[in-house]
Amino acid sequence: MNTITEKAYAKLNISLDVSKAREDGYHDMVMVMQTVSLCDELSITLDHTGVVRAEADLRYIPRDDRNLAVKAAKLYFARTGREETGAVIRMKKRIPVGAGMAGGSSDAAAVIRALNRTFGQELTKEEMMALAEQTGSDVAFCVVGGTALAEGRGEILTPLRDMPDCTIVICKPDYSISTPELFRAIDREKLRIHPDTAGILEAIREGNLAQICRRMYNVFEDVPDRRMKIIGGIKTKLINKGAEGAVMTGTGSAVFGIFTDENTAKKACSAMSKEVSFTCVAKPVGALL
Repeated sequence: MNTITEKAYAKLNISLDVSKAREDGYHDMVMVMQTVSLCDELSITLDHTGVVRAEADLRYIPRDDRNLAVKAAKLYFARTGREETGAVIRMKKRIPVGAGMAGGSSDAAAVIRALNRTFGQELTKEEMMALAEQTGSDVAFCVVGGTALAEGRGEILTPLRDMPDCTIVICKPDYSISTPELFRAIDREKLRIHPDTAGILEAIREGNLAQICRRMYNVFEDVPDRRMKIIGGIKTKLINKGAEGAVMTGTGSAVFGIFTDENTAKKACSAMSKEVSFTCVAKPVGALL
């Protein structure tokens, strides 16, 4: 049996905008996404059973097709004519679940990268992206990683210049926020504020971290929800502890702050760990393909 390993890197939303609901039930999005060093660790053991299943160090992680990593492996085997191939996908989960950090999508993306490497790059980058899009909305970005503008459901990607060097403190309170619930709320509300996406893109092109941080925004923070007050409180504390800017990622509930000084970031993380159930320090990661 052949065992391969791959890291599944988390994603953060530097900005997130929702433009309109679509007829297919999804929403058109405009997002600036960033891969970070916080990651799950995957070990994939191939066999000839034709069965694909997942194992994780968290009991509530599904083992069947509800797990995007399992779905991705099955799609890869079907696409490459290897339906007789089976796999056990073992996961060490480090990315918090229900955080808006694409933990499940990053696992699926890692499976696609690992299998394609193992089988001699059978699929082109474009074919891998198509497979990723079939797996889930954020999977395509998680396959390629780095810094990118994501549009549509998140599958239309434009690579951007790497983020300037910085240190990121991530804080996730001990609750999650329902993604469908937030989208329903967005449909009911008239959004008052939208991120300056063009300004963020220009700041990234210029490598201007201060201007990036000034413009970070997530429209879901504008939803009237008592939990957003907690999100706002975490953002304020991160900024008071030295962050250049702070924002919620995805549909939450994780919040992150960007720091120019690593020691200041570590001190902030240590202080926030006394108040928030999950905290960590991470760094930006460049393109994975």
